[in-house]
Amino acid sequence: MSMNPADNGEFGRRAMPAQPIVPKTASEALRPELGTPPPKRSRASRSQIVVFMNFVVTSAILAVIVAGVALYVGKREFDGPGPAKTTTNFMVRPNTSVAEIADQLERRGLISDSRIFRIGVRAYDKGSVLKAGEYEIKAGASMRDIVDLLESGKSVLASLTIPEGLTVEQAFQRIAEHEALTGDMPAEMPPEGSLIADTQRFTRGATRQQIIDKMVADQTRLVESIWNRRVSGLPIADINEFVTLASIVEKETGVADERSRVAAVFINRLNKGMRLQSDPTILYGLFGGKGRPVDRPIFQSDIDKPTPYNTYVINGLPPGPIANPGRESLEAVANPSKTGDLYFVADGTGGHVFAVTLEEHNENVARWRAVQKKQAAEEAAKAEAAAEGGAAPAATAQ
Repeated sequence: MSMNPADNGEFGRRAMPAQPIVPKTASEALRPELGTPPPKRSRASRSQIVVFMNFVVTSAILAVIVAGVALYVGKREFDGPGPAKTTTNFMVRPNTSVAEIADQLERRGLISDSRIFRIGVRAYDKGSVLKAGEYEIKAGASMRDIVDLLESGKSVLASLTIPEGLTVEQAFQRIAEHEALTGDMPAEMPPEGSLIADTQRFTRGATRQQIIDKMVADQTRLVESIWNRRVSGLPIADINEFVTLASIVEKETGVADERSRVAAVFINRLNKGMRLQSDPTILYGLFGGKGRPVDRPIFQSDIDKPTPYNTYVINGLPPGPIANPGRESLEAVANPSKTGDLYFVADGTGGHVFAVTLEEHNENVARWRAVQKKQAAEEAAKAEAAAEGGAAPAATAQ
């Protein structure tokens, strides 16, 4: 078969063998070959990543700045002067949450922002140490000042004073009427003489039962302490008789310097088997814990009327105390004056004169009656003058 020369030439060129392969040296054979290079990212893809990262970093920086500014402003508000213009009492009741306290403070105008107060309490970890009570918040007090005050527990204390010589019933009336106390009175009163005569200080909202329990406990400790230090040889059988005699001394005189001498008179009478003849025991036998009505005198019929407490009629001590004795009267009975006095009577100045014999006593009684007569005449003259002074303007008006 014939062939085109041109074709033959072309075929010849195509059929030419490839360049001879030069064999690799040993080191070249061991050299690793380059792998396929990774695909190159487009310019648009690289721009999106940069933008996103810039956004994240910028947002974080802004967040830090905003948080820093908020922290600075909040701390300045927390530490700065508060809005209160006057000193105000603020009550925190038991089991009140921080949120409730903050809201109440803001409503009362004592803080500017309840949220900042709550955040500040959490930041300083004070939420569990805020104490119930009534607090005096000074004008301009900062939130920090208020938190420190509530943490301290230095609340405003109310007070209740039970003077020496009141009966339990009279003391109960004061306790029941005290506006700072809460809760009901107990159904039963403790025994006469069992409440301490003292001033009780307490946080507003304390219960009446708590105050009574404390007064009973305090009186028990006081009586036992003084009873254990009594002199020997007293004609007193037990601690009940000790309190009973102290209550009589309490009602007989309000002059502190006389109490041990009054106690000595009664001790001497008991030692001699004489009746005590104490007027306050007559009144307690007649009126009990309610006490004598105002301006009600003691009549002769009262002195002669037999009651378990009338020491003009009974021998020895009455069955129990006639009032709550104070410390000085208890001390006076435990350590009475060493005298031979058996009598005493008022001297017209608030005190008493004492006597060893009945004759001396009768002379003192006569002087006292003269003083009474003079005082009665002076009172009558004053009343008459007042009546006349009141009648004159009426006549003029006519």
